[in-house]
Formats: sequence, structure tokens, C-alpha cells
Amino acid sequence: MIADDQALIRAGISALLTRDASIEVVGEAADGLAVVPLVKSLMPDVVLMDINMPNLNGFEATARLLVECPSAKVIVLSTYEDEVTARRAVKAGAKGYVLKATAVEELYTAIHAVNRGQSYFVSPVGDYVANWAAGGATDPDPVAALSLRQREVLQLIAEGLSTKEIAFRLKLSQSTVDTHRTELMRRLDIHDVATLVRFAIQHGLTRIDPPVQ
Repeated sequence: MIADDQALIRAGISALLTRDASIEVVGEAADGLAVVPLVKSLMPDVVLMDINMPNLNGFEATARLLVECPSAKVIVLSTYEDEVTARRAVKAGAKGYVLKATAVEELYTAIHAVNRGQSYFVSPVGDYVANWAAGGATDPDPVAALSLRQREVLQLIAEGLSTKEIAFRLKLSQSTVDTHRTELMRRLDIHDVATLVRFAIQHGLTRIDPPVQ
């Protein structure tokens, strides 16, 4: 299954994958929130997950998916190869990490490896993973201090949703959303929503610019 918010990207990946007769694309998701129900419905062997998707980014979609479907196998397909992004994907539970600039043959290799229960991380992500496993690095990601629900709320705040809209989207009460916003500001030592939005964008929780006030 392919999860990416850009229709042309999904179409291109799907067309490339059909060149391998042993791979079948069983479904597509254009939104991070759609990933879990679609996986439950289609039961794909492997999910190719983009990072930057509206409503719920690929990190949070992966983490949520693995809570509800622990046997799911996720390969992050991204343009980013920095250590913080790679670490966030691995901590979310991704079993593979492939760059969108990677040759298609390597994508086939990654899919088959992860489907067999192995891990597959392209360089330099594989080097980062080995370094972490050896205890050679500390976590530089300030987002790591936030819970999954807090990160979900933060992304939706950054995308301009109101408290009422966030509550509806996440099936929470408005008072619970307000509590999450207050705790976000406390943990991040941020004291206004505009700075909270900038933080979310700077740390890759959304690529969507905040609305003009």
C-alpha cells in the first residue's frame, strides 16, 4: 500500500512497482488519518509511507498504525536523509527507510527484505541506525519529549484547525484538546500559538504554512 498526499507521486510509484511481477499495489492513502482503516481493510504486506501528509504526518501515522496493527511493516519513503528525521521514523516503528531519489531496484530490494521480516535502511540512514544501536548518539530531537497525542494535536494546530475542529478530527473533547495545547506549551517552553506553529513547521511535523491572520 502507498501512503502519500500527492496523487502524481502515488501514480508514479505505483507504475514503477508494477515492473516487478511479484509486487502488487493493493491500495493508496492520501492522508495520514486514512492509513489505519485502509490497512485494516486491505491487509497489505508492506506500507510505503510518506512523511509529509496533512492531518497526520507519516511518523504519527506509522506509530498509530503499529499500535492498532502490530504486525504491519512500514517503509518510510522520503526526500529527507538527516539524522533527526531518520531517528523519528525508526522510533515510530518503521522497518525500512528509502529515499525518493533512490534507484527503483533498491526500492524493490527494500520491499522484499521488509516483507521477509528484515530491516532495510539506505545510507546514510543505515549508518545512523548502527550508531544508535551501539549507543554512540544521544537523541537531538525536541519532538521526542512529546507524546503521540500531543504531536497529533500540534500538527493540527499548525495546520490552522480550531480547538473544535481538532476535537472532532481526533474524537476528543474540546477541554482535552485545550489541555494538550497547554501541556505542549509547558513542555516546549513556548508561550503563544504562533511560536508553537513555527516550531511544528521547523521540526517537520507539517509542511503546510500557517494561515494568514
